[in-house]
Amino acid sequence: MSRTKKTDVKGLQAGLLGWFDRHRRVMPWRAAKGKRANPYHVWLSEIMLQQTTVVTVGPYFMKFIGLWPTVGDLAAAKLDDVLTAWAGLGYYARARNLHKCAQVVTSLHGGRFPADEQALLELPGIGPYSAAAIASIAFDRPAVAVDGNVERVVSRFLNIEEPLPQSKPAIRDGAALLAAGNPRPGDFTQAFMELGATVCTPRKPRCGLCPWQQDCKARKAGNAEELPRKLPKKAKPAKFGKVYWISNAKGQVMIQKRTDKGLYEGMYQLPTTAWLTDKKAAAGLGLDFLKGKGAKALGASVKHSFTHFDLSLEIWQYSGRATKLPAGGIWVYPDELASYALPSLMQKAARLAAGTAG
Repeated sequence: MSRTKKTDVKGLQAGLLGWFDRHRRVMPWRAAKGKRANPYHVWLSEIMLQQTTVVTVGPYFMKFIGLWPTVGDLAAAKLDDVLTAWAGLGYYARARNLHKCAQVVTSLHGGRFPADEQALLELPGIGPYSAAAIASIAFDRPAVAVDGNVERVVSRFLNIEEPLPQSKPAIRDGAALLAAGNPRPGDFTQAFMELGATVCTPRKPRCGLCPWQQDCKARKAGNAEELPRKLPKKAKPAKFGKVYWISNAKGQVMIQKRTDKGLYEGMYQLPTTAWLTDKKAAAGLGLDFLKGKGAKALGASVKHSFTHFDLSLEIWQYSGRATKLPAGGIWVYPDELASYALPSLMQKAARLAAGTAG
């Protein structure tokens, strides 16, 4: 990997920090220029921003801060309430770990986040990137936080042709070199990410606005938009099943709380069959607690793409008698659904079912 000369690094850092001072975006979790960051806000935003955009996270962040102004308040909250507030943001293990982390910080650290990167790594839900970002932004500690934006900037600046993920070590080395010894670690970390998010974008990078344009190797080579290169993605398997809108004589619908570990753990859902890779086999599935053969297809389906598979669920209606409520099952009125932690997939299924059910 080509490296930037040490004599150039200070000038590059000064250029990036100057650019950031002029163009930094206002975000609800970001401290104003010259102000100290709130570690709780930094941590909360970093967890929410994983796999999610700034625009999407903003309202969720404000909701959480309104409900739980401090980490102690969040630690004392019921997990069901945290999952309900998180519903729709996706990757729900983040919410469960968020709650666990708040409890650990409150019980073991007196409600104060540790400033040390290694100590942060020991907290639930905090990995290498998050630990570096929190240590840097919240406590102004020297740390190298490499997210997707930083990967893109470094790949282009150093013209790293090796595809991801093999190029990750080279990218991290390059990021560490560019960040080393800078006078404002927290601002530099944010500036690095901001540059990738607003200027060095995946498509049509705005090279003319970049403070590093004169030294960017990919810009000189004319291949900036092609980097970082990525290996072809493997095709994801598809899974199929049925989701049921089950109503009773009172006009209530049945939802179930998932107790299984893993996907949607602790969340509520409309009752579903198993999810199978065999579409024909999935079409023959039903729910064993429904009495009789009153279920009918509504001619609609809901689709969702998870990290490791794509899912398609046919929506079915049943208004007969259930022999008994299944494990975790409760009856609620449709206008109460927003009070329960339904993931976005189930929210969409509920809207479609309510609109089609006769």
